[in-house]
Amino acid sequence: DAGQLMNMLFGNSSLQPDVELIDIEVPATLAQVWGGPNQGIAGMRRHTATYGRPLTCTALKPIGSTLEALAQLCRVFAESGIDVIKDDHGWANQRTAPFAERVPACQRAVAESNAARSHGRSLYAPSLYGHYGEMRAQLELARREGVQLVLIAPMVCGVATLVALKREFAGMMFIAHPSLGGLRIAPQALFGKLFRLFGADAVIFPNHGGRFSFSRDACEAIAAYNTQQWHDLKPALPTPAGGMSVERAAEMVAEYGHDSMLLIGGALLAAREQLAARSKEFVSAVASAAADAVPA
Repeated sequence: DAGQLMNMLFGNSSLQPDVELIDIEVPATLAQVWGGPNQGIAGMRRHTATYGRPLTCTALKPIGSTLEALAQLCRVFAESGIDVIKDDHGWANQRTAPFAERVPACQRAVAESNAARSHGRSLYAPSLYGHYGEMRAQLELARREGVQLVLIAPMVCGVATLVALKREFAGMMFIAHPSLGGLRIAPQALFGKLFRLFGADAVIFPNHGGRFSFSRDACEAIAAYNTQQWHDLKPALPTPAGGMSVERAAEMVAEYGHDSMLLIGGALLAAREQLAARSKEFVSAVASAAADAVPA
């Protein structure tokens, strides 16, 4: 049980203010129990038809937007060539855009934009919320609408919930959000190893130099642990985020290499009327930097 592994690793010890969980290692037989990502980096690339560069990602904001506004954002982002368009993690079932209405509207907008493109494909990732039974129902609805990727916060809903859902919905991919992740567990252990072990295909983490205080070394370790060989687990896409800008795209490509997904949210939306141009600039900056860089 994933929850009991966390309890064994850092249960009572987490109550001590001077104790931190620095690292974990599991034998291959135990790694097979949870199995890691359903599809991992290869699946993320296959479903977006993105090769030879990092994937690009953005978020649907702000909370309180109407269904029409969110669908239009999806169209702009997809037409601009952004690979993954995810719900902001706080959307849940907001009355301005309830889950059961938001998912069909956003997925339809992305699908229509994809149909008009000559290459590449964007994915819409709705944010799961609530207890396990509610999340199962949400995944059923999302799958019926053609959604292939969802956002989940493992420390909010419980790591055992992630494991159970990724097993039952083996054809789906899961992006892990870092909410509640600052609990005296070293970032490289939680976001680099445990989330991947429990089934995340991509793992969002706060990049250094942004709105959070992770160090460069910790961020680089998170990326390395997600992508390096670890037993027979598929690699997951490290996704640096948190106050990132288009101007930092080349820096992030150089630091994290091609096997990463770069997430810029608020900095794109701040462009307002120039949103489409700014989104295209993001995609172009990543492609250009990747063409100049030696793959990591």
